[in-house]
Amino acid sequence: MQQNMRWYGPHDKIQLRDIRQAGVTGIVTALHEIPVGAIWEVNDIKKRQEWIREQGMEWTVVESLPVHEDIKRKQGNYKTYIENYKQSLANLAECGLKVVTYNFMPILDWVRTEHAFKNPDGSKALLYDETAFIFFDVFLLKRPGAEQSYIAEKIAEAKTYGATLSKAEKEKLFQNVLLGLPGSQDNFTAEQILNLLEAYKGIDDNALREHLIYFLSEVAPVAEKLGMQLAIHPDDPPFSVMGLPRIVCTEADIEKILTAVPVHANGLCYCTGSLGGQPENDLVRIIKNHGKRIHFLHLRNVKHEAYRRFRESEHLNGDNPMEAIMEQLLLLMQERNISLPMRPDHGFLHDFEGTELYPGYSLIGRLKGLAELRGLEMGIAYKLNSTNQK
Repeated sequence: MQQNMRWYGPHDKIQLRDIRQAGVTGIVTALHEIPVGAIWEVNDIKKRQEWIREQGMEWTVVESLPVHEDIKRKQGNYKTYIENYKQSLANLAECGLKVVTYNFMPILDWVRTEHAFKNPDGSKALLYDETAFIFFDVFLLKRPGAEQSYIAEKIAEAKTYGATLSKAEKEKLFQNVLLGLPGSQDNFTAEQILNLLEAYKGIDDNALREHLIYFLSEVAPVAEKLGMQLAIHPDDPPFSVMGLPRIVCTEADIEKILTAVPVHANGLCYCTGSLGGQPENDLVRIIKNHGKRIHFLHLRNVKHEAYRRFRESEHLNGDNPMEAIMEQLLLLMQERNISLPMRPDHGFLHDFEGTELYPGYSLIGRLKGLAELRGLEMGIAYKLNSTNQK
């Protein structure tokens, strides 16, 4: 696999030299400072490439080229934003970048209720707890109609849970849920999020899927001609939050998207953490059935503690069968005669690193995950090669 790490750009507390010392050759990043929907210009792309090359690495994967909310709603200036997206793809291709990750999650990029869940050893992890989320949705945000999204028993549990929280803990929960886009430390306000939710009224799963397919029917053929690959990231968590539609949660969802726009450029970012948030997903079968359209790999693990309560765990220790997943990925790469780009997705926060890092993106935690994944890959590759030689 092509070993990479994510970097949020010049304002990232983790420096490129630190990432290089982790032993990777590639950087996964984006021009986070450019407003969503604006064109990524060639000069800006090249400037970022040169910055990375000066540290002895290459910008290998774009994560993410974000999709404007107008496109997701298919309203307002969506046609203009689609044309801008096409131009950004062309500019990226001109600079030699070929893999572009994106997601189609409405409003929020991803959601966790706890960004510093303390593990037994004192390290900190990301966690999603539905009870905490319901308390946020019904009693803190006070989303209109939120009570209709949950059964009475769950609301009662959430109310009891909320009664145990201090004012500071409630404020922290609010901030955790409404974290803004990756690369930003800014949070949505209650007013902002409620206005955005209002704009999605009348858009259900079927409508959002139709909007995604329309978007892909426009941009995927362009990407194909440019020799590029688009990799949609699964929804995280892989179920509805705040009543918003979700359309990239299961293998059936993936099948619909890939079948609707059957060009190779329309592919998947295979994220074991996001897909693993839905215990019913068979992660090995997804590789077997859709491996030809997997363009990028996010490898991490999760541990389910209760229904819709899961925490991010050590990369090789959790509910995802990472040994079987890695073996299937190696077989896939042999079959396709390629080396897929991979990054260790998220990692624990260790005390040594302090707190001023993007949630999930510590250096030590990701380096630990990378080392484990690297060792697992080498061991399984050795086993496969030895078997083939007999």
